[in-house]
Amino acid sequence: MENQEIIVRVATPADKGYSQLITDEMEASAKARGTGIAKRSPEYIAKKMEEGKAVIALTKDGAWVGFCYIEEWSHGKFVANSGLIVSPAFRKSGVAKSIKQRIFALSREKYPESKIFGLTTGLAVMKINSDLGYEPVTYSELTDDEEFWAGCKSCVNYEILMSKGRKNCMCTAMLYDPKDHYEPVETAQDFKQHSKLYERFMRLKQSKFLKPFLKKESNGGGSGSGGRSIFRSLFHL
Repeated sequence: MENQEIIVRVATPADKGYSQLITDEMEASAKARGTGIAKRSPEYIAKKMEEGKAVIALTKDGAWVGFCYIEEWSHGKFVANSGLIVSPAFRKSGVAKSIKQRIFALSREKYPESKIFGLTTGLAVMKINSDLGYEPVTYSELTDDEEFWAGCKSCVNYEILMSKGRKNCMCTAMLYDPKDHYEPVETAQDFKQHSKLYERFMRLKQSKFLKPFLKKESNGGGSGSGGRSIFRSLFHL
């Protein structure tokens, strides 16, 4: 099964026929792990497909492999990549990572300013999230949207969550904040177009900053390695 070609893509309304299969596997997986997840109906999953807010994995022959969807909270301030599930036949094949990467990219496309968060008990998911830039956080840094937390009522650990004042539970909270991942506006092409000007600027800058150290070295007052060390610290070379 692992050698079959797997296609990971954004789900469409044409995929709604997989909704019941997906929700059945979500429930079975939660029971097998002895942990809970917010229970979703086939209709809810189908709606996510219609909205283009889900990612599905299928074999080339159309067999269902995996799924994940996006939820929006606090008026778009937060989004969650929820319900990650993989068919038992395809687990440990690396497809879960591919699904997470695609749903993360889709979230960034649709909600570029939103914080992306997740609650999970799975170590494999934590590792994938970490590779994507998520960081472990306290529950207080997540959405305070009551509707989100109401979704935990179907979880077997809901009493634990409430007994701790909704500040902690069996799940680990992880968050990706786009403000912590600055991306320069200038593209690689822009840099190439301005590279000669940049090189001239750096030569002038280096000359200005290094002149006192070079003069000191020529007079025997300092070592070349000291000048180079300061140069590296100034220009991160």
